[in-house]
Amino acid sequence: MTRPDMPDFTVTDVMRLDGGGRTAAFASFNKGVPCLIHFGRSLPGTDDLAAVAIATIPNVGAGQIDPFLPLTLCPLAITGWQGHPGMILQTADGRDYLANPKLAEIKRDGAEAIDFILLNRGKPGGVRLVISVRLDPETGILRLSQSVTIPDGWSCSWLAAPAIPAPAGMDRIVDHSGRWCGEFRRQETRFVTGMHSRESREGRTGHAHFPGVTLATGAAGEHSGAGLAATLAWSGGHRMLAEELPDGRRQVQFGVLDDGLARGKIASPTLLLSWSDRGFNGLSQTFHRHLRAIQAPVNARRKREPRPVHYNCWEAVYFRHDLDELKSIASLAAGLGAERFVLDDGWFRGRNDDTSSLGDWEIDRAKFPDGLSPLIDHVHREGMRFGLWFEPEMVNRDSELFRAHPDYMLGPDDQPSGRNQHVLDMARPEVRAHLFARIDAILSAHEIDYVKWDHNRPLTGGGPDQARGFMTLLSDLVRAHPDVDFESCSSGGGRIDFGVLELASRVWLSDSNDALERLRMQHEASRWIAPEVQGSHVGPRHCHTSGRVLSMPFRAWVAAQRHMGFEMDPRELTEEESGTLRRVTSWWKQNRDFLFSGALHRLESDDAEVFAEMTVDAAADRFILFAGQSGASAQIYRRPLRATGLDPEAIYEIRLVNPEDVSPLANRRMANTLAEGGTMQLSGAFLMNQGIRLPNAVPASMTVLEGQRIDPENT
Repeated sequence: MTRPDMPDFTVTDVMRLDGGGRTAAFASFNKGVPCLIHFGRSLPGTDDLAAVAIATIPNVGAGQIDPFLPLTLCPLAITGWQGHPGMILQTADGRDYLANPKLAEIKRDGAEAIDFILLNRGKPGGVRLVISVRLDPETGILRLSQSVTIPDGWSCSWLAAPAIPAPAGMDRIVDHSGRWCGEFRRQETRFVTGMHSRESREGRTGHAHFPGVTLATGAAGEHSGAGLAATLAWSGGHRMLAEELPDGRRQVQFGVLDDGLARGKIASPTLLLSWSDRGFNGLSQTFHRHLRAIQAPVNARRKREPRPVHYNCWEAVYFRHDLDELKSIASLAAGLGAERFVLDDGWFRGRNDDTSSLGDWEIDRAKFPDGLSPLIDHVHREGMRFGLWFEPEMVNRDSELFRAHPDYMLGPDDQPSGRNQHVLDMARPEVRAHLFARIDAILSAHEIDYVKWDHNRPLTGGGPDQARGFMTLLSDLVRAHPDVDFESCSSGGGRIDFGVLELASRVWLSDSNDALERLRMQHEASRWIAPEVQGSHVGPRHCHTSGRVLSMPFRAWVAAQRHMGFEMDPRELTEEESGTLRRVTSWWKQNRDFLFSGALHRLESDDAEVFAEMTVDAAADRFILFAGQSGASAQIYRRPLRATGLDPEAIYEIRLVNPEDVSPLANRRMANTLAEGGTMQLSGAFLMNQGIRLPNAVPASMTVLEGQRIDPENT
């Protein structure tokens, strides 16, 4: 494989990891930085990995530099790489340093993990690069991270998590933008020569830049086709780039966004990688299994129902906290089926609006003369658990904390405020110690099993150490209070990522309780986030964020697709609305274990106004299908919905869960008895190929269908 006029080009090391039906194979050329030469379907054990490695390298053409040039896990400019480098270093005098570390050691940790250790031998500087890869044997998730140690006085202005090559044919780039009350807006582009780049500069994950991207083939859909999805497990500012070089090769990089210069030992967050040839659903289900795996030990340790029906009082009372009123609301919420009562913003000293008191985490004795215990005791008597809202990382200028410690504030004194508040410097140990002491005191003194952790403004300064400080404080509190569930909320969905989800068991997907917005958001968020992790609440009849008026059946069934809760004043409900909410909540309690253990499939509806998905158990014995109608369809009749994940040979008895919600106007004459409570028996083959024609639907409505495998001979 060499020519006299070109340097030797040799595969010096090959390694592979196998698990979860996947193979991750790596190769080093001439002891250089290893390359990911294959991640996807399992390769035969007889495959010659050296030959596979050579097969990934393009031939050198005219007008190019001479060496054969692999795309490594950390592409470096000194090798002749013409794309974005994976690492950028500066010497003490500010000059760029072109590191060229060589593979010095490979450490294997069983069958699941490899560490590649590279040193800059023979050159000044003593750069040490460590690349770690882990393949989960159950889920097939590939975890990649890297760290670099540099000499004193040197700096690093960019260190990506390991770079990944875009597999052949995957020219679609799918990611998500968004805004407050409008998170998880899907967008799609294509690779072209140059770079598609996304950045979050708000010091948190951000509403507009979920740190994930999916590469897919042109033919990939929800159920079929190949795709590769990557997400950065990091809760701070970040950058993603998807780049095509003029030579046609493509790479994806994720990294921490830091406008400063990092020094000493710099480590990237972990990049999670999923591959599937079963379409977007296959990718999603891998991430769902990953989340369930990391949260299962916590849920098992608590030995109680991990997903209780929430009631949050925010949109009922806002800052107006009156003990008798809250007790009355709690009793009504319990009667509707709530299992946890959450006291939101307004419970601490002097907090009557959003202009003051953030940072003063002591109970407001004007509102609660005897502390929180009378309310907590009442909530417990009603059979519910108790949760509490905190916003630990923030401070108001009008607060005892700011007056005592103005130096705790992050950034200059003349910076703009956001929501009348400023940010505490979480990088400082004394700030974290103060916050830990205050929060720990509240949690230790009361029976509180849930914390809604909020973060209501973007940052105007602060680098990665701010996010690391947050994670340190949250980790300390999780260890100190292992029975407490923590929810990640950041003006809704501003901090949702696989970093915080290693500590938080729930995310508040959006501050919008508008069921139409939620229908779309939940559908798109499911590409990454398991349904049980997404909090979804039945909001007020007149939505406070959008102004829409939506029916109770629609609001309740949209919430029942995820971790269900209520967030309205229950005193506004009519008798009919209360009855509907109790009925849907009771159904959800009976079915939550099924919904949160089965495989979630988004369905291809052939109608832009329909958001449909179904959950199927592992044996394909049962399914639950939700078909949400957003607006008016272009056609008169509802198009058939093709199921997926079923046994084609099986016969399923299907029924409508909510026939009372079928529109009589849109269905003057029915071809079957589903809307009357009847059933149909259809094969899995028919349901997956021809599909089921559901009753016609009006805008802002939900149809819920259940199917159960039957033995036709015994019916």
